[in-house]
Amino acid sequence: MAGPCRLRPASRADLAALADLERRAFSDPWSADELAEGLSWTGAIALIAEDAAGAIVGYALGRVIVDEGEILSLAADPDHRRGGVGHTLLTGIMAAMIDHGARAAWLEVRESNDAARAMYAQAGFVATGVRRGYYRRPPEDALVLRRQLVPAAATRSPVR
Repeated sequence: MAGPCRLRPASRADLAALADLERRAFSDPWSADELAEGLSWTGAIALIAEDAAGAIVGYALGRVIVDEGEILSLAADPDHRRGGVGHTLLTGIMAAMIDHGARAAWLEVRESNDAARAMYAQAGFVATGVRRGYYRRPPEDALVLRRQLVPAAATRSPVR
């Protein structure tokens, strides 16, 4: 088990659980239909974080287009936050993006989400811009973050 959880690829069979996690984790959640669409995109990468009992405690959804990765959603179950789930998912999705040829990763984060911003900063992401009015519920700007991804000879995705 890597850190506090084990990572595995997400599948369409996980959609109901992911939509439930979205509703519990975010004020402006993705629907099951939006998640299904995201899983079907070219270059999509979706990871599930499971605890030792096999319960879903988080997930990450991203995609790689040419050599750019975008983290579209990263959620930790509210009952498992501050336990390393987010960090494990972030590390896992960046490794998977490198495996798919990405040389940089991008994401948006709520300006007020200090915990996520701190995690991303610790992982080497830097703010490159602001998307005004990006979030709807409640209305809020998003910070656009970017991190260079450097393939290492030994880099291997932790997804098994």
